[in-house]
Amino acid sequence: MQVTELSTAGLKREFKVVVPAATIAQGIAARLAEVGREATLPGFRPGKVPLPVLQKRFGPAIMGEVLERTVSSSSQQALEDRGLKPAMQPRVEVTAFAEGADLEFNLAIEVLPEITPVDLKTLELKRVKVQVGDADIDAALTRLGAQRGKSKAAPVDRPAAKGDILVIDFTGRVDGKEFSGGAATDHRLELGSNQFVAGFEDQLVGAAAGDERVVKIEFPANYPNDELKGKPAEFTVKVKQVLAAADVPVDEALAKELGFEDLETLRKAVGDQVGREYNELARLRTKRELLDKLAEAHSFEVPAGMVDLELQAISANLERERSMGLEDESTRGKDAEAIKAEFRPIAERRVRLGLLLSEIGRVNNIQVTQDETNRALVEHARRFPGQERKVVEQFRANPELLAQIRGPLFEEKVIDFIMELAKTSETMMTIDELTKAQAEDDKRAG
Repeated sequence: MQVTELSTAGLKREFKVVVPAATIAQGIAARLAEVGREATLPGFRPGKVPLPVLQKRFGPAIMGEVLERTVSSSSQQALEDRGLKPAMQPRVEVTAFAEGADLEFNLAIEVLPEITPVDLKTLELKRVKVQVGDADIDAALTRLGAQRGKSKAAPVDRPAAKGDILVIDFTGRVDGKEFSGGAATDHRLELGSNQFVAGFEDQLVGAAAGDERVVKIEFPANYPNDELKGKPAEFTVKVKQVLAAADVPVDEALAKELGFEDLETLRKAVGDQVGREYNELARLRTKRELLDKLAEAHSFEVPAGMVDLELQAISANLERERSMGLEDESTRGKDAEAIKAEFRPIAERRVRLGLLLSEIGRVNNIQVTQDETNRALVEHARRFPGQERKVVEQFRANPELLAQIRGPLFEEKVIDFIMELAKTSETMMTIDELTKAQAEDDKRAG
């Protein structure tokens, strides 16, 4: 095999690869021999089909198979010999081939950049610790009482309003056919909870016990079930009961009902839970600060192809928001090219940080276990009631989808690793202070 470098520009490389005709011939002969040992053709005993007959019967298919394998293996070998790591799938263009002649093709790639992370121990971060006050606990207990009220909801003889709970039977159909996971009996649905696909609950407002309605919705384009995404559906819904939340006071009786010794023990448990929730928000704030510092400290070139893919993802997300009426004022009225120009620096930053975190994880042997992936996948599937098993099976059968689960887990483990090494100072904030600071950060970032 002969490999000639045609061009080098930044991270882009292009090569001309020539594979001798003899190598192709050997591959074809070896594959014909394999087929001959298994082939069964009329008039011949198994394994005794003459070579000319095999060539006539299987030659074209084997030729294509061998060429595909040869291009793949030759490309991989050419890159490995030069120590090159492609950022994306190489682009291959066959420029010359005829039976009995050499195979010639051009190989174009973008390589991953050389990355030298800064000394992580030199990074300085502020870690926020959340101070939970009595008012925060009182508010959480009020919400808890409201939730218990929903679980004790009582039937009412009036049309349903948002906040009410309906007991329904439903059957969904796409293109007139029922689909897996699209039916349920005695399902409790709180109107306004956004538990179902957008538009479903709104069409049940005003329904009364005994009513039957046909609810029409459209599954979103990013719905995890490929058979349903982007498709219109009709649900036949029978309303069996309309329930209104009961008034549940937060007192000793509620504490005991929930398994606590007394109200004070319940208050402490709720306070701990609120602290955990807001400390996670504080962690996200520290993570944003960390990513900003990493971005400032690294300026290596990033593959243009990866940036283009990230831009496509950003554009697709903006288009979804636009279709849902959630478009931001900053992008209103701008065409696709203007949006790409505006968001290219953001895409480049995301790609750069992704490559940097990946390199830090690789160098320090940070890995995501199968158990961690499985737990995250099950948690993700719970967001799609009635479709849990379908979602899990779909993700496990598709490596690209599974990477969407594993990727964020890997990133969080790398972030935790960096935070442990960085110089950190702690500061206390109330929940109100943290919430306001986070809103200001979001406003500046937006």
